[in-house]
Amino acid sequence: MAPAALLVLALSACGQNGDGDDEKTEGATIGIAMPTKSSERWIADGANVKKELEAKGYKVKLVFGEDDPDQQVSQIENLITQGVKALVIAAIDNKSLNNVVQQAADADVPVIAYDRLILGTKNVDYYASFDNERVGEMQGGYIVKKLGLEKGSTKGPFNIELFAGSNDDNNTRYFFRGAMKILQPYLDSKQLVVRSGQTELNRITTLRWDGATAQKRMEDILTSSYKSRKIDAILSPYDGISIGIISALKSDAYGSEAKPWPVITGQDAELASTKSIIAGEQTQTVYKDLRKLAKVTAGMVDAELKGKKPPINDTKSYDNRVKVVPAYLLQPVSVDRSNYEAVLVGGGWYKEDELK
Repeated sequence: MAPAALLVLALSACGQNGDGDDEKTEGATIGIAMPTKSSERWIADGANVKKELEAKGYKVKLVFGEDDPDQQVSQIENLITQGVKALVIAAIDNKSLNNVVQQAADADVPVIAYDRLILGTKNVDYYASFDNERVGEMQGGYIVKKLGLEKGSTKGPFNIELFAGSNDDNNTRYFFRGAMKILQPYLDSKQLVVRSGQTELNRITTLRWDGATAQKRMEDILTSSYKSRKIDAILSPYDGISIGIISALKSDAYGSEAKPWPVITGQDAELASTKSIIAGEQTQTVYKDLRKLAKVTAGMVDAELKGKKPPINDTKSYDNRVKVVPAYLLQPVSVDRSNYEAVLVGGGWYKEDELK
């Protein structure tokens, strides 16, 4: 074989091993599609992922779909047309993206599903999130502990109402499954009673995780099922829903001596809910350090574009109905009045002045 041919083969082999990919990705643009600016957590997510990618030398185009699935699809199409080299997508509707992620695959653009798994397609490469079933377990376990139902207790019956997230978000079923793993035995023993009778997941979802929708449903439940009774606990999967629930409870004189606050869970440690916890209204939230999630996600993008192996710690849990998507799952932390200072302030998520 001629020396020139040998040189060509050697260079080709280097490219196949990913050694030449650093030059290809230098200054590349990454597209980030977040659901909405109406939730502080998604604003923080977008900013954190952008910061981490820029620190690795990438340019970033960040868009927010404002909870409109069609708008998000159009935004992602535009990002592909503009030549982004990878996509980080937190889906608004996890079933509406199949065509656009096929366009991404056709353009050789890898897709990282961010916190919300994209369903029904082979064209999602990785998933970065938290252990979502564990979130639900923490919420259910907190209710059990606060009501004193642990370790064979015969206390009760206590009245509880159940809320779930948006029916188009795959995380909803994981949160609910985790919570019910803990709560179901107490429902079966009648130590916990759902007076409204609304226990099936399809009856308790909250479209787009909307607080006003949760408030209206809570008001209806109070009117129909609690005229002469008090609620002892409310399973809420997200802080925005919790704030809506609290508004409904306030209108029904909860927070008074006659009607003390029930146990109310939440998730995301949003500022309003953290202040509510300090004030003794909301009881608990599940904190997820979005800075760590952003770092993992940026690492996935960087590794994939450079032909390296992205960080993965779960290859079994997240079946999107076409394939099991390789995932990296972070661990959440339960927060209440007893530890918010250590976790949220001590961890640098909030400054003490922000919580006054």
